[in-house]
Amino acid sequence: MLEKLVDAIAGMREEEAISLVEELLDQGIEPLEILKKCRAAVEIIGEKYEKGEYFMPELILTGEMLNRISSLAKAKMTESLEEDENKYIGKVVLGTVKGDIHDIGKNIVAFMLDTNGFKVYDLGVDVPSSKFVEAIKEYKPQIVGMSALLTLAFDKMKDTVKAIEDAGLRDQVKIMIGGAPINDQIKEYTGADGWGQDAVEAVSLAKKWMGGN
Repeated sequence: MLEKLVDAIAGMREEEAISLVEELLDQGIEPLEILKKCRAAVEIIGEKYEKGEYFMPELILTGEMLNRISSLAKAKMTESLEEDENKYIGKVVLGTVKGDIHDIGKNIVAFMLDTNGFKVYDLGVDVPSSKFVEAIKEYKPQIVGMSALLTLAFDKMKDTVKAIEDAGLRDQVKIMIGGAPINDQIKEYTGADGWGQDAVEAVSLAKKWMGGN
């Protein structure tokens, strides 16, 4: 049934996907197992997008499906995490940088950080550097995460890191970047402290920075 879920999401069959998630959760399947399959489906969708088989409407629908699935999975996980709800191990400001409106990967990262004990402040997409600076001043996070799917966003990431530095806040936060085109070279170019290939790596890096395992 988990493979059916991957097929339903990748095939843009939203209601079938939601129904499968509800059934899987009722059967006691771990929410994180379901989310792993969601990531597998997103990889397929990303490949189809790169090949020109899928376009922006499919990406938007994917985001909507993941939001609904995340809500269902999070509700189930909250039942067992209720006692620790306010015991955050760190705070993260997260956003897709100016000029980029893709939020699929960012939404998965936000969800995974949240369910792993982080308080997440999601700024959304097309976020200007000034908004990142304002959020750091307001929320005082230990970590800032920037996401991008488009290569043109690299300069915006670099600009945002510089804006944080110019505001005198650079030594107060660790900055991670992520997205399909991100690698070590882009990390160095932007001035970020680290990067993650997916949500699992993002959580691992965040925990490491907070002194965890």
